[in-house]
Amino acid sequence: MQLRALLYFDELVRTNSMRAAAENLNVAPTAVSRQIENLEHFFGTALVERSNRGIKLTAAGELLAARAGRTFRELEHVHQLIDDLQGLQRGRVVIYANGATVANLLAPVLAQFSLRYPKLRFSVMITSARQAIEALAAAEADLVVTLFAPKMQGVKVRLRSEITYDLITWADHPAAGRPDIPLKEIAGLALALPDKSFGARQAFEEQFEKLGIDLDPVFVTGALEMLKELVLQKAAVTLLPALAVQREIEAGMMAAIPVAAGKGVRTTIDLCVAPDRQLSFAAGKLVDFIEGFMRGPSGRKPARTGSMSV
Repeated sequence: MQLRALLYFDELVRTNSMRAAAENLNVAPTAVSRQIENLEHFFGTALVERSNRGIKLTAAGELLAARAGRTFRELEHVHQLIDDLQGLQRGRVVIYANGATVANLLAPVLAQFSLRYPKLRFSVMITSARQAIEALAAAEADLVVTLFAPKMQGVKVRLRSEITYDLITWADHPAAGRPDIPLKEIAGLALALPDKSFGARQAFEEQFEKLGIDLDPVFVTGALEMLKELVLQKAAVTLLPALAVQREIEAGMMAAIPVAAGKGVRTTIDLCVAPDRQLSFAAGKLVDFIEGFMRGPSGRKPARTGSMSV
């Protein structure tokens, strides 16, 4: 079986048309058809069903399509590793992250890293935690950064660090100068929080429920920028990791007040890689850079683990 046949098949699956696949590959439709026939002969079964409406994959074709896509992604990864052996500092890193909060934490890291390695390119996909982990397993992602990640087998947690959610207010809010604030007092403030599909919101609900308090936020939104804007407009306060609004804090626009008595929501932020894939030069350097960023000026090292459920 030739790699060309798989390439033609992969393009046929992507376009769902012999003619469109041929145009994209710059060959005659008969060439695509011939390569598909070669594959069917090799596997001893039909892979596609042809009709005037296009093509439809058989069960065997569906199976091959899933594996072929991963095969090509792995070949691209091998190409990057070969480049690395030749000392070429170029390439692309695909990062999946869950939630706007994580994206906001990643942005300054990637900005600084890109200045250090200007030849590298980055794709950042914001999805749910489960979709991010599934993308890693399917070799669609090089790295995954998650909060409230689902438990899934076969994921290597490269680094782990704990973050705490503080009360985030505008700079001259009455609580802004205090060393901490009790949960009961927070419940009485005008709150802007994410909706209940978010892991952070579920954790907030659990914390307040222990005190017999029902959360009744004034604003509910899944957008981090909306949460921040509501605080800046002095319409509400919110609960976020201080790192997520570090720029606004440094600019004197916001303040972060810890929750009293250690009652703030804590969660781990995990950077995950696939246990059976060697990181490329670009991805490996980025992992090291993120670790340094998450360690912070205190020099505290995040927890490291091996392969585990996440």
